Amino acid sequence: MIKHHPSDELLLAHAGGELPASMTIAVAAHCEMCDTCAEKVAQYEITLSDSAFDETLNVETSESDSAVFATMMAAITRGDITPVTKMTASPEAHIDVAGERYTLPVALRRYYQLGWSSVGSISRARLPLNEGDTRASLLHIGMNGTVPSHTHKGMELTLLLSGHFEDEKGTYVPGDFIILDGSTNHTPHTHDGCLCYTVADAPLHFTKGVSQLLNAVGRVIY
Repeated sequence: MIKHHPSDELLLAHAGGELPASMTIAVAAHCEMCDTCAEKVAQYEITLSDSAFDETLNVETSESDSAVFATMMAAITRGDITPVTKMTASPEAHIDVAGERYTLPVALRRYYQLGWSSVGSISRARLPLNEGDTRASLLHIGMNGTVPSHTHKGMELTLLLSGHFEDEKGTYVPGDFIILDGSTNHTPHTHDGCLCYTVADAPLHFTKGVSQLLNAVGRVIY
């Protein structure tokens, strides 16, 4: 059962189209796996649409504008306007990494052909979103893999897409939406392997071991 969700503020911003691409993908993919958040977003979209419509009606219009609006509404009630063509989802897209095959959520299916970098059991494929220091990636940790103990110099979002992982705070399941900052120190590890979507705006800061030996891991993850 999903225990970690985007905040209501984040869901509202998503419904209003106010998020950057990296976060839009994260929230949309989470909503594909979480009916509760999907329903909230749908309700926010209705509320925002009603609000925008009310604001439009409150704007002073000329007689010609009013006539155009009345004509349009009459056409809608008569069914004269050609309906918008319904868009269907792209074919099911898979990615293969470290000998495993995963099905991507619709929000990520355009990114099924990415280049992967690997260090040990950790593999990363970066999305070409061009958001400056903020980097979005698909991150795979193989069976019985561990990310060395670390904290975060900035913000890191992790959306678990498949598999499970654990850290000092508990166990995470597909759909969990986890936002961490410099106040958290943890050591994620997985028994069955996992695939995540991550967004980070700064490299990790490793807190144990010889930092020089961990730099390669940090470059892969960030």
